[in-house]
Amino acid sequence: MPDRADLTPSDDGARRQQIVDVLVDAFADLMTADADAFRTKFRKMAADPFAFYRGSAPLFYADMVAMGDRWCDERTSRVWIHGDLHAENFGTYMDSIGRIVFDVNDFDEACLGHVSWDLRRFAASLALLAWRKALSDDVIAELIGIYLAAYLDQVEAFRTADDDRDFALLRENTEGAVHDLVLSTAERTRVGLLDRLTVIEDHRRRFADTPRHRRLDEAEHDRVLAAIERYRETIPPGKRRRDIAYDVKDLVGTGGFGIGSAGLPAYTVLLEGYDQALENDVVLSIKQGGVPAAGRVLADAGFAAYFAHEGERTAASQRALQSHASPFLGHTEIDGVGFVVSELSPYERDLEWDDLTEPAEIAPVVAQLGRATAKTHCVGDADSDHTLVDFQTEEAIAAMVGNRRAEFVADIVDFAHAYARRTREDHRLFVNAFRAGEIPGISSSGTQPLT
Repeated sequence: MPDRADLTPSDDGARRQQIVDVLVDAFADLMTADADAFRTKFRKMAADPFAFYRGSAPLFYADMVAMGDRWCDERTSRVWIHGDLHAENFGTYMDSIGRIVFDVNDFDEACLGHVSWDLRRFAASLALLAWRKALSDDVIAELIGIYLAAYLDQVEAFRTADDDRDFALLRENTEGAVHDLVLSTAERTRVGLLDRLTVIEDHRRRFADTPRHRRLDEAEHDRVLAAIERYRETIPPGKRRRDIAYDVKDLVGTGGFGIGSAGLPAYTVLLEGYDQALENDVVLSIKQGGVPAAGRVLADAGFAAYFAHEGERTAASQRALQSHASPFLGHTEIDGVGFVVSELSPYERDLEWDDLTEPAEIAPVVAQLGRATAKTHCVGDADSDHTLVDFQTEEAIAAMVGNRRAEFVADIVDFAHAYARRTREDHRLFVNAFRAGEIPGISSSGTQPLT
């Protein structure tokens, strides 16, 4: 297998067909179940190269398998990775001990894989984002270098830390846009979330009737209620909130509305809160788990067999990659399909890039993203509460890089530039294929008449 893939534009026709084939192979079942949702997803992907990159993770991993990985060995090929680590998958949340934390988010694609895959996927996303801001290649290279330096420095710090699971990016140790996001997140309230999603009628709170909320028939309602009962048993001992009865006050069906969740069935549940006051009810999200993009190209039967379904895999991944995951995190089954269950929290906010335009503003941000990435990789190892990774990740990464730090950084930077160029071409090919009706089952024009 070659050390490097040819990431320069080649035969347009062959690559265009490959893009279609990979997307259809990854999403065929969901496309059949909800063609309209995927038409919306593909329109969003067509907006620009970065949006295409976000929605085409299976293509990225098909390319990763086709190229060699010189930064991979027996251990660093089996690290808990985020799986879709791009620049917009970072933000805040409240952890189980009440801290507002800045970290990676969205764990739907997490699995065991090559540690360099996360770094390559992020670096290419940063190159695409910075290109959209008209930054030069030299500036882009410098920003990626800052990210990787912070990552490697934090990995080294974990080698001497007593407990890497105590590390977090908080208001006390963040700066710039990240610090501002942490502070503003703390001003949010659960009442504010409830006011946006619910109404009070006859002294009871229920979900508001909106286009995003679907009322269930009796049979589906009963199936979801039974699934919630099963979910309660999946919360690990010691994490279940004793002050929550988990009594259901209301539930609605929702759809997957984001680029990554198109076609995935989902439900939103309103639970009785810490007491009978209406101000502290809890909102849960129940979303079908999908096969992670990286998992499609890995032949690790042991990993696949470790979990009963993708909902359990997603919940376990989040616990592995976060040091203090939400006490509401769990999983369940509906009609034999796995779902992940998590709290819909007012304290989850994404890092916004629109107002970050100058390199001097972006540099401290990407440094903190590098530290967050290192934390994600290094907490999901032998110190965590599972047996899939039985070594210290920080030691494995340090041994893999060794005294080749400059070479490692240069290789990832070169890849980012090349793959960003490849993605801009792929975006053009995808749009042309979509417009020409070449994606089976998904017509660009849809089926609804214009008049």
